[in-house]
Amino acid sequence: MRVRWPAKLWFWCLALVIGAAAGFAALLFRLSIDRLTLLVYGTDGRTLATVLNGLPWWWLITVPVVGGLVVGLILDRFTPNGSVHTVADVIEGAALNGGRVAVKEGVASAVASLITVSTGGSTGREGPVVHLAATISTWVCVRLRCDGVTGRDLLGCAVAGAVSASFNAPIAGALFALEVVLRHFALNAFAPIVIASVAGTVINRLEFGGVTEFVLPEPGSLDFYVELPAFLVLGLVSGLIAIALMLAVFWAEDVGTYITRRTGMKRWLRPAFAGLLMGLVAIWFPHVIGVGYQTTASALTGQLTFHDAVLFAVIKCVAVAITFGGRMGGGVFSPSLMVGALSGLAFGMVATSIFPHVSGSETLYALAGMGAVAAAVLGAPISTTLIVFELTGDWQTGLAVMTAVSLSTALASRVVERSFFLTQLERRGVRLSAGPQAYLLATVPVSEVLRKRSYPGAPFPPESAALIGAGQSVAPGATLEQAMVLFQPDSADYLPVIAAPAQGVGPPVYVGTLYRADAFMAYANMLAATAAEEHR
Repeated sequence: MRVRWPAKLWFWCLALVIGAAAGFAALLFRLSIDRLTLLVYGTDGRTLATVLNGLPWWWLITVPVVGGLVVGLILDRFTPNGSVHTVADVIEGAALNGGRVAVKEGVASAVASLITVSTGGSTGREGPVVHLAATISTWVCVRLRCDGVTGRDLLGCAVAGAVSASFNAPIAGALFALEVVLRHFALNAFAPIVIASVAGTVINRLEFGGVTEFVLPEPGSLDFYVELPAFLVLGLVSGLIAIALMLAVFWAEDVGTYITRRTGMKRWLRPAFAGLLMGLVAIWFPHVIGVGYQTTASALTGQLTFHDAVLFAVIKCVAVAITFGGRMGGGVFSPSLMVGALSGLAFGMVATSIFPHVSGSETLYALAGMGAVAAAVLGAPISTTLIVFELTGDWQTGLAVMTAVSLSTALASRVVERSFFLTQLERRGVRLSAGPQAYLLATVPVSEVLRKRSYPGAPFPPESAALIGAGQSVAPGATLEQAMVLFQPDSADYLPVIAAPAQGVGPPVYVGTLYRADAFMAYANMLAATAAEEHR
């Protein structure tokens, strides 16, 4: 107790501070969206769709274009590739960078996403908040010189605090950090993450009280044995819708990149062009502008017709694809909630019309669809299910939501790389979806494992000439992943490590030797360390 508890108590206090800081950041981000939306559209996000119907068409076009132009200039100035950093970058930071993300780019991305959500982009606020929280934990880690394990735990604390404050959902916030960002449920990390999650929730409730985001018209009711098949089908349908949403976003990103290259368009103009398209969409469909909580609430309370629910869901997918394809910024969670609620409502109208005497309410299907689509997009069935419960305050419909979520997640994970975020990383060449055994080798350079040429028994350069001539050599800056490909069953047990000559003149410099046994030992040690961290 004397030896171990002081350090744990210190870390829990730090988790409390980081959770509160992330909660304040999430609260400030949310209030800033409301203030900026009020400034440009004359209302906050809760009544945005209604107010937009009364605005002139030229204003609906001008605001997104100007917002996109400002976003483009910010990202062009402060990010290397002109695009926002997202939850995918936080996951990459947790897995490969010791729980750290780029701070300057993260702050710029948060500002760009704030402008996007407030001026006409069809995205959510949760993704930017997660990355903003990650920049806070990174700033702390750098100053405290934390190791990788501590850095990841603090990152989880920051994410939990931000998600909890954003949704007023402490349980889901803690599990989101574990399930999506850290991607393990280590007991040692659970306590500080829960503390941070509670701290973030307290920050939210100091401003908004204990109210839920959505209010359902009546308690959910479910005859389990009768309606279970319908929710199984809803889960499959929701999985297909989630797949369509994700593929639409990736297709739009590819098309946007292709158009930019072929036309020679400056990258800072890309968000402005997307803003123009969003303004044109908003003239006829203002419901897709912004976070979309008003339309989501309308779906959950059954205030839309079947035609409107289907049409709004399709247009929302198009709008989300345009926003992401234009690199305007924002998150994907709120759009998936809206698309899921609309799709679930439409499905429920069909189901209840076919079996009117044995079916529950249409809004119950909207709630289940909201969770099913969002879970499939995030690849997080546990935390998404809990977020839906905490957003609505309705815990009596758990069987329906869980049934739909399980099927949708299972189906979508067969088509994409487990989630929207992991597929984003896969498209960049960062392969995290298969687990640590697939990406750990890419984190270690050969220079950390090689034996220098002065090592006793190391082969002399003439002995390695044949291997070098056959291309069986690596550079000191190469990763073990690149080196392991060269080790074949019938090849030599070592690889020469050669570096480029100084000033690029002369023969390559023989640095040392990478032995097969050393590479495999380093891999085994990394796997053991990862397993130890995940089972603490």
